[in-house]
Amino acid sequence: MPSSAAPAASPAVTAFDMAARQREISISEFFLKNRHLLGFDTPAKALVTAVKEAVDNAIDACEEAGILPEIRVELSRRGRIYTVAVEDNGPGIVEAQIGRIFGKLLYGSKFHKLSQSRGQQGMGISAAGMYGQLTTGAPLHILSRIAGEAKATELYVAIDTRKNRPDVHRKKRLKWDRPHGTRVEIELEGHYQSGPHSIDAYLRQTAIANPHVSIVFEGMEGHRLAFPRSIDTLPPRPREIKPHPYGLELGRLIQMLSATEARSLARFLVQEFSSVGDKTAARIIAAAGRRVSARSYPRHIAHAQAVALHRAIEKTPIAAPRTDCIVPIGEAQLLKGLQGEVPADFYAVTTRPAATYRGNPFQVEVALAYGRPGEAHVEVDDSGHMHRTRARGTGEDLLGERDAPVYLLRYANRVPLLYQQSSCAIAKAVIHTNWRGYGLRQPKGGLPVGPMAVLVHVASVWVPYTSEAKEAIEPTPEIFREIVLGLQQCGRDLAQYLHRKAQLKREYERRAYIERYLPHIGGALQEILSLSDDERDRAMQRLDDVMHESRMKRGAAT
Repeated sequence: MPSSAAPAASPAVTAFDMAARQREISISEFFLKNRHLLGFDTPAKALVTAVKEAVDNAIDACEEAGILPEIRVELSRRGRIYTVAVEDNGPGIVEAQIGRIFGKLLYGSKFHKLSQSRGQQGMGISAAGMYGQLTTGAPLHILSRIAGEAKATELYVAIDTRKNRPDVHRKKRLKWDRPHGTRVEIELEGHYQSGPHSIDAYLRQTAIANPHVSIVFEGMEGHRLAFPRSIDTLPPRPREIKPHPYGLELGRLIQMLSATEARSLARFLVQEFSSVGDKTAARIIAAAGRRVSARSYPRHIAHAQAVALHRAIEKTPIAAPRTDCIVPIGEAQLLKGLQGEVPADFYAVTTRPAATYRGNPFQVEVALAYGRPGEAHVEVDDSGHMHRTRARGTGEDLLGERDAPVYLLRYANRVPLLYQQSSCAIAKAVIHTNWRGYGLRQPKGGLPVGPMAVLVHVASVWVPYTSEAKEAIEPTPEIFREIVLGLQQCGRDLAQYLHRKAQLKREYERRAYIERYLPHIGGALQEILSLSDDERDRAMQRLDDVMHESRMKRGAAT
């Protein structure tokens, strides 16, 4: 029989061959292949994420310029291709910066700044443009005008993913009816859906946490939503702070020592850190021992000396960082936003004192809205009379059903978090809280059940998200504890309301019972007064029997 030919051996790969294949990977290339990390893993999610990133940028730009934000969102469709347009009344963008802002990943002004902001990484809007470019081949269309300019600048911006740099073309100047502002248009493959993970839900939740923002959404087929602002004042602008020594890793400390302009170690500690004055710096240097001195030149400090300095920082008491770098929504503003979009019978709001994690200041706010509008409940009027009425409120209802889990609203730096609820510190804290003690049903290991919406907002100079998509907060012990304490405070307020409501209901039923039988009792008394003594005794006995029977029936019904 003829023998079969042996397969040819693959040529050996040498070290030189392997070296020739190596090349640098652009950050744009990486996220192009791993776009799920940025929230663009499905068409439906990509559409919401694109709107979210554009709206967040627009609100941030307006607030930084001291302008009450007016945001307009437009959505149109051509087959599977959607066009998202977000327009604002912000300060506009300098022409030389437009390309880098929209066409370069990891480019922005917020990454190195320790103050509260919606964006942190400089990837959101450029990643949305990159996804649109990948799915449709179309670049971003930008229109921007700075106050005082006669015309607006129109640009089409694509991303050179191999080099992570913008490719700007078709630039021109044209007239625009807005005196200042920016309009961003993105063509992308998407899927529009309703429900809790929709553009509508994101905009509604944004309006709740940002009552100073006016939002208009023009959807498809005449679908329109308007969220007018309920307050006419901007939130205070957060101030930038230096990093706090607590939570600083050794490697980061070494980097700061080698890059500082300070000429002595004492000045380095005072100038580069928050909450460190001359006395605190002296205590840190003394705790480090003889390895360093106040006059040591920071750039010449060796590794062993840096280790001693790092340990000394951990052992030295240092004041907490300033908290003017974070701006919570505020109890009054949060209540106003919640009442405008979540009609309910009862509200509870609390703002926790500022705390820190890894040296980063943060603050937690919690709010509850309980009682489904339209259900009958007992009210007491000014004269003290009780009567049944209908709860106030119209419009879309974000409250949970009576036999369904509560509706959870999660926020980080005023931005709604729509995805990855189960892995978020907020959801874990709500589940951990014992809601049975506050009058609600709660299955083991689950959210409480009832007609209630729970809102939790975490404001921080650096939110510890679980991924680059910024969809969930890492459950660090410090943040988790503050959320639980806020939930417990609102839970106690809810328990008092439910107890008071139950008392009113029982009192109403007692009064209704008396009013029902009072005419019969009056008539019976008139008859009794006209009877003889024996007849009166027999009538009173019959009346006692009737009252006893009624009490027995009422007890059985209860």
